[in-house]
Amino acid sequence: MQRTSHIVSDVMTHTVVAVGREAPFKEIVRTLEQWRVSALPVLEGEGRVVGVVSEADLLPKEEFRDSDPARIPQLRDLPEVAKAGAVTAEELMTSPAITVRASATLAEAARIMTHKRVKRLPVVDEEGRLEGIVSRADLLKVFLRPDEDIAEEVRNEVVTHLFPAPGQTVQVSVSEGVVTLTGRIRDAVLIPAAARLIRAVEGVVDFDNQLTTAPPAAHRS
Repeated sequence: MQRTSHIVSDVMTHTVVAVGREAPFKEIVRTLEQWRVSALPVLEGEGRVVGVVSEADLLPKEEFRDSDPARIPQLRDLPEVAKAGAVTAEELMTSPAITVRASATLAEAARIMTHKRVKRLPVVDEEGRLEGIVSRADLLKVFLRPDEDIAEEVRNEVVTHLFPAPGQTVQVSVSEGVVTLTGRIRDAVLIPAAARLIRAVEGVVDFDNQLTTAPPAAHRS
């Protein structure tokens, strides 16, 4: 079986707005508002990503507007307090940036986002230069895949290999991304393998097993 998984370059946004290290606070806010994004890569040199500045990095400026850390000792060591006094992207950004390569699979990108608790990832080349950006919404695009395409892949790449004829008749149907297998097979031990392979097909939401096991053929004396 030779399924080709979608990779980050298939779904990423290639045109990305970014700022330099010295970008001032208000310029960052204006850029976020203008482009309707919630975070910006911070670049240096020939487009190398050195950090990311997000709305969360900017909010401490408002959060601690009425606070005086000198009078409230427990506030002094909070990272948010330091960001409240920041005025440039270099002071505000989260660094090093959490990035991903264009050749990474969508599953790999999703795991990074989940483990690092970020909503988007700058996509960089081997030198760390910005190539694009991929968001949670981009990763979800695979679930827009037509049911007919999913069914064809399941037939060709799973059913044909696990349940070859004769003696086994398996039908594939897909509705709203849920794959259902019906029919009779000789050996139920292959069902868990089928479930694993089907759930790995991009665009699949779930697997519904309706297969039954054919009774063994009677022996003739």
